[in-house]
Amino acid sequence: MEDQSEDGTGQAPRLGARRIYEELKAQIANGIYASGSPMPSTRLLAAELGVARSTVTIAYEQLLSEGFIESRQGARTRVTMLRPVESLPERAASTATTGRRLSAYGERLQVLPRSPQHNPSKLIADFRYGDLAASDFPTLLWKRAVDDTVRRRRERLAYDDPRGSLVLRTVLQAYLWRARGIRCELDQIIIVNGSQQGLDICTRLLVDPGDAVVVEDPCYAMARNVFTAAGATVAPIPADHEGLKTSLLHAIDARLAFVTPSHQFPLGGVMPIGRRNELLAWSQKCGAYVIEDDYDGEYRYDIAPIPPLQTLGGADNVIYLGTLSKTLSPTLRIGYMVVPQELGDAFAAAKRLTDRHSPQLEQEAAAALITTGAYERHIRRTRRRNAARRATLLAALRTKLGDHLTIVGADAGLHVIVWCNAISAGEENQLIERARRAGIGLYPVTPTYAAADAPHRPNRAGFIIGYASLDEHQIERGVDALARVLL
Repeated sequence: MEDQSEDGTGQAPRLGARRIYEELKAQIANGIYASGSPMPSTRLLAAELGVARSTVTIAYEQLLSEGFIESRQGARTRVTMLRPVESLPERAASTATTGRRLSAYGERLQVLPRSPQHNPSKLIADFRYGDLAASDFPTLLWKRAVDDTVRRRRERLAYDDPRGSLVLRTVLQAYLWRARGIRCELDQIIIVNGSQQGLDICTRLLVDPGDAVVVEDPCYAMARNVFTAAGATVAPIPADHEGLKTSLLHAIDARLAFVTPSHQFPLGGVMPIGRRNELLAWSQKCGAYVIEDDYDGEYRYDIAPIPPLQTLGGADNVIYLGTLSKTLSPTLRIGYMVVPQELGDAFAAAKRLTDRHSPQLEQEAAAALITTGAYERHIRRTRRRNAARRATLLAALRTKLGDHLTIVGADAGLHVIVWCNAISAGEENQLIERARRAGIGLYPVTPTYAAADAPHRPNRAGFIIGYASLDEHQIERGVDALARVLL
């Protein structure tokens, strides 16, 4: 948009300051006004263009501020002595380009698998894991908590403790003891921007390139990718219906282990006490830290939530990782870690360098929900809703597909795994494309394995079916369409 200035005649000028600036800059770049040559006076140029002198002055001031022209007291305004850009020979240009490169970390990122793009608005049912129903979010309670927080913040706006809001850490300390049996000090709690940032900070603090990191196989692919990008040697250990096979750990010397013992992702197994003790004993023996990702511990439908590793004896090397992404919303990016006492300062320093601290407003609003009891009431309500969704999904799958499927991991969480009994793993991508054309978002289990041809991976097509973002009607319609695809 051009600037409009009056020239004293009551008529709009033919050119505005922005247009004059652009024209002069182009003429300087093209050599019409050569390097070191004088520029027309503002009075003369204004007369030639039929604009107010102030309009030209604005254009000159912009050129001056960007270094295209220079002005000295008692001397003409001149074009700055610009050094010409020499074109490089083709070979030299190629060499210069190849000299610019990503770091080793950046190069490793380039080869990691990309997450598929999706557009749920065009689907009958999107069974994507991790999404939640907008209708479940406590909108009014959240708005009230945010408004109250904003009113309290009128006195002062300032940077906060990198560990996170003291208010939120205080209520989390009480909540974790009450809901998960975890006893910890305030300075052991670190608020992070979701579990993913927690994993990233853990990796940067505890893992050097070449170090071994134990992961479950299959496992949460974004965790494995963090370790791979850091240059770690990922050591996948098979998981079964009881989680990580800890009997296979004895031959491995690692710096870190990543596990989901309360609800193995994605298979859904619960690690029994014998394996938990064996895992902790191994980690103590080789001096490894254990990251316990309790990503959906609030969602058990048969029994009370499973106590974390953190609550067991000999767990002083466990880093507990929790999140509000599955209980409130993944868009809030609020996660938290409970770290061993000796690591608290290091984690706080790493968090400060990463982003100073997580957003204060959301932290204190979340704290208000927990303090009033609204958060736990919300969890009970969403647990009932997700139990109903789960029941609808299981009934529909059994009615429509029956013996064609094997369903695992249905006792807890917000997803199930379905194995197609008569369809090979090599046909997964074809089925996904056919499902997409039928209006179904379907997601394979293969990317959660370290290797698609791992010997412990069933040679059947398998899919992670998330249901927390759908209502019962969408689930039924989705399974109807899925049955037409699979049969």
